[in-house]
Amino acid sequence: MSGKLFLVPTPIGNLEDMTFRAIRILKECDLILAEDTRTSAPMLKHFGIDKKVYAHHQHNEHKATAEIIRFLKEGQKISLISDAGTPAISDPGFLLVREAIKNEIAVECLPGATAFVPALVNSGLPADAFVFEGFLPVKKGRQTKFKKLAEEERTIILYESPHRLLKTLEEFAQYLGGDREASVSRELTKMFEETVRGTLLEIKSHFENNTLKGEFVICISGKPHIKSKNKYADVDE
Repeated sequence: MSGKLFLVPTPIGNLEDMTFRAIRILKECDLILAEDTRTSAPMLKHFGIDKKVYAHHQHNEHKATAEIIRFLKEGQKISLISDAGTPAISDPGFLLVREAIKNEIAVECLPGATAFVPALVNSGLPADAFVFEGFLPVKKGRQTKFKKLAEEERTIILYESPHRLLKTLEEFAQYLGGDREASVSRELTKMFEETVRGTLLEIKSHFENNTLKGEFVICISGKPHIKSKNKYADVDE
């Protein structure tokens, strides 16, 4: 009898964002897969969760997936957590979920924390349609990605690290225009949470004069619609 794979979101900063259901599932499962056991240990201890914890990250997920599937086929209930937020969203998880589905093993993802949703809602930019890019390519394909996003009409959301933030904002200003409206959030749900809104160049200027710490979420307005010059047309081109 097959077991079940649970994807359990964990707080992105504030531990009060952990759900009662997430705590129950983690306490009831047979083992927990964590992106970094050192990062997860304090959180699990805080909620009184005492379970076997195995590392499952981008460097071992290909090798470990087959063994995890075997455990699931043997009837074990396994929970996957990332360092923060929802597994598989710019974190390990996709490969394991895909293999579980291929092997007809039940998969359940709990609702919970993820950084880009509050950043988007808090940005003031259109949230009815958006594209989430995760982390941009560091080298190969980066220029191509910027050219593609320059034509994107939906709100653009992506994650960025402190040491690449200024470069990324500068490149977006180059390809999308420095006056494109945007919003950058950092340290969401934590003590020093901050959201800076304005044009790409204004936001870049702000962070040039401030210490860059924490994880960043960038939201950028989509390419403006061009109104048709045809006086009989009642739709955008």
